[in-house]
Amino acid sequence: MATLTPTDVQELAINSIRVLAMDAVQKADSGHPGLPMGAAPMAYALWMRHMRFNPHNPKWANRDRFVLSGGHGSMLLYALLYLTGYDLSLDELKNFRQWESKTPGHPENFMTPGVEATTGPLGQGTANAVGMALAEAYLASYFNRPGYEIVNHYTYAIVSDGDMMEGISGEAASLAGHWGLGKLIYLYDDNQVMLDGPTNIAFSEDVLARYEAYGWHTQRVMDGNNVEGINDAISAATAVTDKPSIIAVRTIIGFGSPHFQGTSEAHGKALGKDEVKLVKEGFGWPQEDFYVPGEALEHFREAVDQGARYEREWDETYQAWRAEYPDLAADWDRAQSGQLPDGWDADLPSYAPDKKVATRVAGGDALNAIAKHIPTMIGGDADLAGSTRTLIKGEANTAQGKPAARNVRFGVREHAMGAIANGLAYHGGIIKPYTATFLTFSDYQRPALRLGALSHLETVAVFTHDSIGLGEDGPTHQPIEQVMSLRLIPRMKLFRPADANETAAAWKTIMQVKDGPVCIALTRQNLPILTGEGIGGVEAVYAGVAKGGYVLADSGGTPDVILMGTGSEVHIAHEAYKTLTADGVKARLVSLPCWELFEAQNADYKESVLPKNVRARVSIEAGVTTGWQRFVGLDGVAIGLDRFGASAPYEGVYQELGITADAVLQAARKLLK
Repeated sequence: MATLTPTDVQELAINSIRVLAMDAVQKADSGHPGLPMGAAPMAYALWMRHMRFNPHNPKWANRDRFVLSGGHGSMLLYALLYLTGYDLSLDELKNFRQWESKTPGHPENFMTPGVEATTGPLGQGTANAVGMALAEAYLASYFNRPGYEIVNHYTYAIVSDGDMMEGISGEAASLAGHWGLGKLIYLYDDNQVMLDGPTNIAFSEDVLARYEAYGWHTQRVMDGNNVEGINDAISAATAVTDKPSIIAVRTIIGFGSPHFQGTSEAHGKALGKDEVKLVKEGFGWPQEDFYVPGEALEHFREAVDQGARYEREWDETYQAWRAEYPDLAADWDRAQSGQLPDGWDADLPSYAPDKKVATRVAGGDALNAIAKHIPTMIGGDADLAGSTRTLIKGEANTAQGKPAARNVRFGVREHAMGAIANGLAYHGGIIKPYTATFLTFSDYQRPALRLGALSHLETVAVFTHDSIGLGEDGPTHQPIEQVMSLRLIPRMKLFRPADANETAAAWKTIMQVKDGPVCIALTRQNLPILTGEGIGGVEAVYAGVAKGGYVLADSGGTPDVILMGTGSEVHIAHEAYKTLTADGVKARLVSLPCWELFEAQNADYKESVLPKNVRARVSIEAGVTTGWQRFVGLDGVAIGLDRFGASAPYEGVYQELGITADAVLQAARKLLK
């Protein structure tokens, strides 16, 4: 048998990716073979010639990050992970798209070793990659010292035509170019085919011209099978330090399929047994499912020793850095592990009942009290910092050509903001990245919030102007259904604190929440300090908020009626509570700032707050009433808004729309008859 040349081995390696992807989709009778078969050469060039990673330690801190934004082509990534020696067996590839396999239909970061980001909806991965590159830039600025580049790696993404069409990719690319993220590189799988046909039925723009206008370095490789051309383009991109780069590679979707390559037929379904046979004949491949030539596998597995060497060389520098900079090393350890430093909550404010404070103001106070103890906590707003109060005082802002700052200025780009924050969390080394905008604009951010919850990401979304209390800006800006809609997202936790003390307590709880994102909804209008003077004082407020709900006021004994609410409406319920108790009614007032945490408590605690034998219950919240039935029951009354708001001073809006203490009183008295 003739000895194979390096070129021969390279061709075998690339075709191994193609055939594994094709076979897996065929066995599942479901999936997308076209992207992996067309993009295999550029994926090979990137993974085998440029990326620095360690298959036996997928979480090595200084690895290059790779995002497959066109997540429908997941078999490209799974084939690479198996071939280069990650903990992903060939049997898992054979189990593609099956129950509890490590090879789901789209990449899931929490299921598959080596998958950096959950990418399903197109465009999300492009923005996730921007967030990862932003994290690298900030962490490098904070931790690196002369002679010690502890943080120094690239973020690469393979992006598709569909990604380029989604609006979020434009938002994210505009920011990446503005910031000058020089260690971000997109490989654009420019195959000119989408699910319904050629891209020109809906897409005819000059993508590279658009990205050049965004401030990106652009290149084109006209032959997607030209590994040397792709390799040279990646090298040129890594030499550009002040701009992100995009390389448009003209690929052929479904390459190797005699009847389907270059057509939409190769995009989203199995090729069929007869076509699979023809592809293998064309590649000179055995008619054996999931066959990988030994020479190709041996070549790919060189990544194991090479990755171990990369990490070992980095670790030598890292250990010397730790010895010279022990304080920085302590910050590094906490950031990488997600641990909080001693005393992180020591400066949280408390408020006495002698003035009114908007919870957005209290939220800003709490955020700053925490952030000064956690230097790797960063975040920002959608051009609303003056309203959301989320700037970290005394810290720098991101700016043109300056991505390394704690205050991230996202501009009016809520969708990209949420997905970039997810990228910060995917990267690791940032403790609870946060975002901020008005609650009604959570609709623009929602797809990223949902994916953050799906992916167990520990981000914080601050939403201010949380109700009709916004007043004069009117119904377009007054959220009605948003609070409840965010509560519907699995693994999401939403806080709506009643006053400044509950807000501080909420932030303390938020920083300790694991396994998912958190939203906090805060008021524009000033609110009286309601908590801290009653049962148990401020300590009880912190304990109650940590459990999601607690008894705020109680007249003693088993109550005749329970009043409950969240946010600014707890004050309205409190007015009704005072009137009822003055009339001799045994009443209880319950604050429920976080439904999800309250529902997670044991039955005894929930019974102590909301005893089942008390059927007279009234809730009040300035939003849709759907969902409150779980707490008020079928016999109770939920006061809220099942309509949109109105433009007027907020006091009048509350009065006209019936969100009043009198409405609570009438409902309670009717129930008590």
